[in-house]
Amino acid sequence: MARSLQGKTLEAILTELLEVYGWDGLAHRIAIQCFINDPSIKSSLKFLRKTAWARAKLEMLYLSLP
Repeated sequence: MARSLQGKTLEAILTELLEVYGWDGLAHRIAIQCFINDPSIKSSLKFLRKTAWARAKLEMLYLSLP
């Protein structure tokens, strides 16, 4: 079954990706400072909400999960 973004909050997407990859894995796949330097869900959500290209990369990574 293919994944969908419908009905998923950004926080839920980030949390699920963290469970799979952890902060180091996310930073390796999407090189943004909020994943590399003192990462937290709060700071990451703040950055992702105002940065469309970073959010798009996160969503694409989520959709590519098996």
